[in-house]
Amino acid sequence: MEELHGKKIDLGDSSTAWWPCHIGSGTQFGKECNVGAMAHIGRNCKIGNSVRIQGGVYVSDLTEIEDNVFIGPNATILNDKYPPSGNKSFWEKVILKEGCVVGGNSTINPGLIMGSNSVLGSGSVLTKSIPENEVWYGNPAIFKMTRDQYEAKR
Repeated sequence: MEELHGKKIDLGDSSTAWWPCHIGSGTQFGKECNVGAMAHIGRNCKIGNSVRIQGGVYVSDLTEIEDNVFIGPNATILNDKYPPSGNKSFWEKVILKEGCVVGGNSTINPGLIMGSNSVLGSGSVLTKSIPENEVWYGNPAIFKMTRDQYEAKR
């Protein structure tokens, strides 16, 4: 039997995905991206350069991810305000601005924006947009510190 795991998929421009994963039609990747196994990337997403999407991540249709974003394992990005609406007029895209970090097992609700260099902690549920350079976590996620304070702890 042919080995079915660990196959590298070339997405072009030095971007790769690891099979098995799903990448929806119309989705565009920038340079030097990496998508982990078991990830689901929806249709018509825009993904910038040097984006790292870990295994098991769910990215809904229409999501926009700017350059240098990290999305931890099993994070979920939603777009349907009234699931399962089946009505695209209820869909609201999520935007992840440059340099932001999404912790593993976190959930981002529809229509939100994570500002540049913001951080959403692991296991958090984001119900409001995060301004740039802020760190939020919890359920619901709330402001905890600045990105500079976060970096000082690393």
